[in-house]
Amino acid sequence: MAASGQHRTLDRVFAVSIVLKGLDGVVELIGGLALLFISPARLRDWLGDVVSFVLVGHERSPVFHWAIHLGDSWGTRTTLFAAAYLLLHGIIKVVLVWALLKQQLWAYPWMLAALGVFIVIQGYELVVHFSWWMLALTLFDVFIVALTAREWQLHRKRRAAEADVGGHT
Repeated sequence: MAASGQHRTLDRVFAVSIVLKGLDGVVELIGGLALLFISPARLRDWLGDVVSFVLVGHERSPVFHWAIHLGDSWGTRTTLFAAAYLLLHGIIKVVLVWALLKQQLWAYPWMLAALGVFIVIQGYELVVHFSWWMLALTLFDVFIVALTAREWQLHRKRRAAEADVGGHT
């Protein structure tokens, strides 16, 4: 009985995690589309406004100067790259999450592969430019990989059992 309760709990955790990944993908799609229609100059102005508001009174802080420098270096090529990255990342997530929620068996290995690639890229970013947010995202992706692998195995076993029962009747 405890095993089945634990099984249901892990199924719920998987579903919630996947939905969160899907929502993240939708946000990335919206962000990528927005970047296609917002000029680099407007992005710099917006970043400056946000930094000035958030760090009011901290104009000497390294974070303030880093953010202002980031805004000054943001150009058309950077904007297009960021838009393409967000759109591609978002499309992959949304399609795979939709397929996983529909329990499409083909989506499980594709999700594992996509997350594996994301984890490698994020790992590189962690080494080059450590960030607590990137670490949290990477750990969340590793967690989702473990849950996805578990769910894929369960679905494969269930389908194999259904095929055995269907073949023997």
